[in-house]
Amino acid sequence: MNMDAKQPLSKNDTIRLRKRHVGESCKLFFRSNPIKIVRAKGQYMYDEEGRKYLDCINNVAHVGHCDETVVEASARQMATLNTNNRFLHDNLVLCAKKLTSTFPESLSVCFFVNSGSEANDLALRIARAYTHNEDVICLEDAYHGHLSSIIDISPYKYRKLDKFPKKDWVHIAPLPYVYRGKHRDVETAGEKYAQEVDKLIAEATENGRRIAAFISESLPSCAGQIMLPENYLKNVYRSVRAAGGVCIADEVQTGFGRVGKHWWAFQLQDVVPDIVTIGKPMGNGHPVSAVITTNEIAQSLLSIGMEYFNTFGGNPVSCAAALAVIEVVERDKLMEHADQVGTYLLEELNKLKERYPLIGDVRGIGLFIGIELVTDRASRTPAAPQAQHIITRFKEEKILVSADGVDRNVLKLKPPMVFSFEDAKHFLTILDEILSEIEDLESDLEEVSVTATINTNSSQRIAAVN
Repeated sequence: MNMDAKQPLSKNDTIRLRKRHVGESCKLFFRSNPIKIVRAKGQYMYDEEGRKYLDCINNVAHVGHCDETVVEASARQMATLNTNNRFLHDNLVLCAKKLTSTFPESLSVCFFVNSGSEANDLALRIARAYTHNEDVICLEDAYHGHLSSIIDISPYKYRKLDKFPKKDWVHIAPLPYVYRGKHRDVETAGEKYAQEVDKLIAEATENGRRIAAFISESLPSCAGQIMLPENYLKNVYRSVRAAGGVCIADEVQTGFGRVGKHWWAFQLQDVVPDIVTIGKPMGNGHPVSAVITTNEIAQSLLSIGMEYFNTFGGNPVSCAAALAVIEVVERDKLMEHADQVGTYLLEELNKLKERYPLIGDVRGIGLFIGIELVTDRASRTPAAPQAQHIITRFKEEKILVSADGVDRNVLKLKPPMVFSFEDAKHFLTILDEILSEIEDLESDLEEVSVTATINTNSSQRIAAVN
C-alpha cells in the first residue's frame, strides 16, 4: 500500500483505509461501487481516472466547485490571518451586514457557527431562552442536522426505528405533502395542514406543555423536494405565535437564491420568520453557517445570563468565503440564472411526464426540483426500485443524481447554481433514454409473462386430454 502522503492512493487502498479507520455508519454515495473524486470545477467532478461527472447533487458547491473568486478570497485571508472570532475583525461585521441586507429588515442580528446542524441547535437554544418554553413542533420526515438535540426533531432519521422513541417535548405535524399526503386538494391543503398544527398546539396545552418553536425547512428537501401549499406557513406562524412560540425557517438546503425568485425560500410564502438558519452553500464548501434573528430575540440569551461564543464560527477565513459567495451570486446573476434554467427543466420534465407514466409528479422552483416516480398514477404507489435503477444508470452515463423522500422514490435535483441550459438538456436527454429503456424492459417482461401463462395453460389442457 502506498502510504506516501505526496502520492495519491489507489482507489482500492482508499477503500481499504476507509473501512479500517472510518466509522462504518458513515455512508457513501453509490455504496456498491463508490466514486473516488479527486478534483472538481464548476458543475463537474472528476474521478481518479479523469472521468468527468455532471454534478446534480452538490448544493454545497453553491456557486460552482472551486470558484476562483471564493478560492482566492479564502486563500488570501488564510495567508494573512485566521483566528478566534472573539477578536475584532472586519470580515465578521461586514459579512453580518451583507447577509442581513438580503433579509427582511427585522432580521438584523447574526450568530456565526460552522454547520447547519450547529445553526439549528443554536436556534432552539435561542427560542427556548426567549419564550421560556421547551416544546418544539417539527414536520414528518424533517431533517435538521446530526447533533443530538437536532436528531430529536429530525423524524427522517428515526421514523422507522423502534429503539429511538420520540421525546415528550417533540410534536410531529403531518408533512404538507399535497401529492401523496393526508390532504391533497391544492385549494385547501395549506389551511388543512395548518389546522393539523393547531391540533398539536391544543393537545400540548391540554397536557400542560408549552410551545417554544415551530421549525420547518422552507421547502422540505430530504422529505422529497416538497413545495409547501399556499398560505401554509402564514397560517402556522400565526397559530404558533399566538401560543407563545417562535417560528424558525431552516434555509440550510434552500437559501442563497436557489429558488430563483428570492434569496430565501420562506419568501415564497410571504412570511417573515422569527429565526432563520443558513448553512451548506454559505461558504461554497467551506464550513460556515449562521443564525439570523431579530434584535429582541437575540437579546434573550443575555437576559438569562448565558454568554455565547463559538471559537471558529465566523472566523476571518469563513467570513471571507461567505462574502465571496454572495459577491458571485450577485455579480453573475445566479438567481436569475437559476430561475431561467429551473423553469426550462420543469417545463421539459412535465413533457416527459406526459410520455412516461412512471413519472407521477414534477415539482420545484429554481434549481430545487423533485421528480416523483410511481408504479401507478391512480394509487400513486412509490416506485423506489425504479428510482434506484435510474440513479445507477445516470451514474453509468456520468451524471450524479440522488433519490430521497418518504419512500426514496423522488429523484432530487439541487446542482451548483452554474448548472447550465446545456447541462439541463443533457440531463433530460439521458433521463428520456433511461425511461425508454425501462418501458421496453417492462414490455418484454409482460410478453414473457403472457407467453409463460399461455404455455402453462396449453400444457394443462394437453395433460387433461391425455
